[in-house]
Amino acid sequence: MSSTGERQDDEEVRWLDEQEKAAWTGLISLVLLLPGKLESPLRQEHGITLFEYLVLSHLSEAPKRKLRMGELAFLASGSLSRLSNVIKRCEQRGWVVRTPDPADGRYTLAELTHAGFDVVHLAAPTHLRAVRRMVLDVLNTTDQKALARIAQKLRIVPDDLD
Repeated sequence: MSSTGERQDDEEVRWLDEQEKAAWTGLISLVLLLPGKLESPLRQEHGITLFEYLVLSHLSEAPKRKLRMGELAFLASGSLSRLSNVIKRCEQRGWVVRTPDPADGRYTLAELTHAGFDVVHLAAPTHLRAVRRMVLDVLNTTDQKALARIAQKLRIVPDDLD
């Protein structure tokens, strides 16, 4: 819109029909509400955020518990700047260490420590119970496959990873 309220392009607005509106409002409700519901038990029982858990979890599953920061950001669905802030906090807690990548010093590796592995190992059952209760157990196999297919189609790469 221009400062006078007029549209600046010639593209016609395509208003949502009932099916599109239901799909959009359902998706945006999931995007806005589900992370908080998944994070709450992690915060209460383990003092960590959902993003911290995802970062630690991906590191725990990586070969030698190490990943390049860019790859870790992609896997955890976050930007490099957000990941850097979280990794800094995790380093301060002794859960992660950062080192230059010996294969290519332009990259930084994040490595999960034994203490970090203990944290994710203790938090995993809490997270999995919440995921099952709030998502997987209410969907049948067909719904789960559809959700995975839709998520892949809508996969958004953070701007600083493009």
